[in-house]
Amino acid sequence: TILSPHLASDAMSRQLRPSAAHLAMSLAGAVAGVQSLGFCVSDVRWCSLGPLTADASRRAAFGIADARAACQYDEQCLLRQSAVGLPRGQPSGSSHGRFRGWSQPGSFTVLALPLIISSYTAAIRGHSRRSNHRRCLESGGGHLTSGCRIDKTRRPRRIPCISRAFFSGMGFGEAKAETNQVIDVVNGIRRRRLGSTDMAVSELALGTQRWGGEDFNSPNEALCHQLLDRGVLEGGLNLIDTAEQYPIPSSREKPEGRTEEIIGSWLRKEPGRREKLLIASKITGGQNVTKQNIIADCEGSLRRLGTDRLDVYLLHWPARYTPQSNWGQSLEYDWEYGREAVRQASSFGDIVEAMGKLIEQGKIRGYGACNDNAVGLMGMAAAARERGVPGPCCMQNDYSILNRRIEENGLSEASSPALENSGFMAYNVLAGGMLTGKYGLNLGFAGESEGPAPAALDDEDEERALQSNRAPRGRMDRRGWALTLIRYRTRAAREAMQEYAALAKRYGMSSAALALRFAAGRPAVTTSLLGHTSVAQLDECLEAFRDAAKGELDPQLRWEIDRIHLRNRLPLFANDRTGADWRNEGEINERI
Repeated sequence: TILSPHLASDAMSRQLRPSAAHLAMSLAGAVAGVQSLGFCVSDVRWCSLGPLTADASRRAAFGIADARAACQYDEQCLLRQSAVGLPRGQPSGSSHGRFRGWSQPGSFTVLALPLIISSYTAAIRGHSRRSNHRRCLESGGGHLTSGCRIDKTRRPRRIPCISRAFFSGMGFGEAKAETNQVIDVVNGIRRRRLGSTDMAVSELALGTQRWGGEDFNSPNEALCHQLLDRGVLEGGLNLIDTAEQYPIPSSREKPEGRTEEIIGSWLRKEPGRREKLLIASKITGGQNVTKQNIIADCEGSLRRLGTDRLDVYLLHWPARYTPQSNWGQSLEYDWEYGREAVRQASSFGDIVEAMGKLIEQGKIRGYGACNDNAVGLMGMAAAARERGVPGPCCMQNDYSILNRRIEENGLSEASSPALENSGFMAYNVLAGGMLTGKYGLNLGFAGESEGPAPAALDDEDEERALQSNRAPRGRMDRRGWALTLIRYRTRAAREAMQEYAALAKRYGMSSAALALRFAAGRPAVTTSLLGHTSVAQLDECLEAFRDAAKGELDPQLRWEIDRIHLRNRLPLFANDRTGADWRNEGEINERI
């Protein structure tokens, strides 16, 4: 991996131990390359490799297959003095930049050979198969094809010749942490790494959108504290998600910001509670997102919470126009509207500069965006690299067994360790309660009348709908905010839910348990944000995630879920009740 990463990567990818001849060939080429090359190491400066095209052995030694690409540019090698312990000094006048005292090829070979062998040991042991493919140009910001061959379609960048497997094998540092790794299990609940940060978040987290709100079943302050006690002090949870705009719905008596105050009052009850809890909050999106407001609104959240830092700070929805940020059913990007709207919005650069300043001040540990997509994640990440500030550590979107769009619209790909290594927080994992089984689906199937009544908003039996409205089971039995959740009640969505419910029954579990364990097992999901209106609901969720920690869903069950998904792809965006006179508007007046 130090000098021929393509060979090590190939061996690892095939899960084969290199043959003696294979190893000997690569070592011979590596030593020849080192002898004719030499190294310079000066503090933390880049050192020139010099011409690499004199013979095939030197090109092979550095994993460079294309001689023309190698000789066109003076490629760079990142070899830090602190990493290998070479003596300090100044490079000589040699074209290869050798160090005094290490100029003779023979003497360097003595040092290089054990390092090369140790590197191969690390690679074969499997420390970082992916890193050899993924990070050959990490410091230069470029990308290489598999095997560290230079991509001839773009100018070669700086090549770190020392791979992470080498440093890990020599004890000079561990491989870069990957998001969603299981770091710990507390009270049966797994904790996963969030992005590349040192934060490990419980894979079940407390959602707080309605805490202290105006809804008929919004948890009051006392119940909110009970949920925190059960979840954080007893249940193994350590993450809570809130926003400056919560509760929703709010009122003059229960204004926005009240939810953060309720969390703050719980923190003040006992010393040390803040250290047991990671807090994510959000700034109101759209035109409210400016460099100045990001700072000011964060400080407002800190005051209401009574703490000196947020662990994660998110845009509640993007500053720019994007069709999915309004939770509606629009899929197409409006080019004409976008030309004007995007110019008026804060840029990715403005956003990451403000977030970087908050990190520098110690007011936040990481940041990201909610209700955004791969464009938002990669736009912020690129802007952060340009400005030398930390990139986003996570995104947050609605996600469920019914709504797997992040896996198919690019966000899962962009979040992966192969690219931006960003965490993901899923909300509406139970589709606004529709996946709990408490609402009938009103599809006219045989025997359906024997089950629970449909949501009042969809019930064709007016008398029964009125009864449900008077004694609501949840928000789908009341008008108001539930009207915005039409995406979970389209006929296509209800048909898919009917199939998932039957599948859950066949495997001896509830619809809710299937939905929760599905989310817990998805590679793109770091944590699921669940709102509760009772401690009993929280206990049910805790049980499902403890079951998830014991083992994955049965492989055949996972395949049956996928089969249903293939028949009902993105049912949230299907709608069979649009009117001819709606004129390019959806049910919540969104642009179609």
